Amino acid sequence: MDNSLIIALDFANKSEAERFLAPFEERRLFLKVGMELFYKEGPAIVHLLKEKGHQIFLDLKLHDIPNTVRSAMKGLARMECDLVNVHAAGGREMMQSALEGLEAGTATGRERPNCIAVTQLTSTSQEQMNCEQLIPVTLDESVLHYASLAKNAGLDGVVCSARESESIHSQAGSSFLTVCPGIRMESDQVGDQKRVATPEFARRSGVSAIVVGRSITRSADPVRSYEQWMNAWRGVHK
Repeated sequence: MDNSLIIALDFANKSEAERFLAPFEERRLFLKVGMELFYKEGPAIVHLLKEKGHQIFLDLKLHDIPNTVRSAMKGLARMECDLVNVHAAGGREMMQSALEGLEAGTATGRERPNCIAVTQLTSTSQEQMNCEQLIPVTLDESVLHYASLAKNAGLDGVVCSARESESIHSQAGSSFLTVCPGIRMESDQVGDQKRVATPEFARRSGVSAIVVGRSITRSADPVRSYEQWMNAWRGVHK
């Protein structure tokens, strides 16, 4: 999934998501289904999108006791998503249990979904982490610690800011996935994100995949916006 651009389907229901996807016709996309859409539509939305040939990042950020996460991942694996995630803060045992569940739920002859761990949300600031999570180190140190924990647990990568991708790859290796939200064009509003970066910066930093939402999904011409983003992400100048 290297060099992927993942579109965040942050819609309230299936109708809104289908309306957005209609202009893309037969194009195969990498789509993120998050809590809002999944909790409204359930597994049916994943099955629908997979039937249309799209790759799916099911972004539910599991964080619970190891046995619960193992059982949940066993069920998620049966949906044949391409990418799922947990919170690294759940600890090594929980992350290992997530992999066990994915392996158990994956049909024979198929590859299990990639599993990545959220380090620190890109909406989290240094002050928030220190004062509200009571983590006394720097954001970079916290992210690197969680990435190391995920790597040692056998996960395939992490969710992080593009600013942290290079140091994570230096520590965990270039094949360890860095999936990065908080990507904005220079002209975009930052919104609720704190640690943002441009697609050009992400590419130079060796990011594996970027996640883009409103800049495409709220555009008056989403197909054109998607193509502009893909050009920027791939370094194509037109």
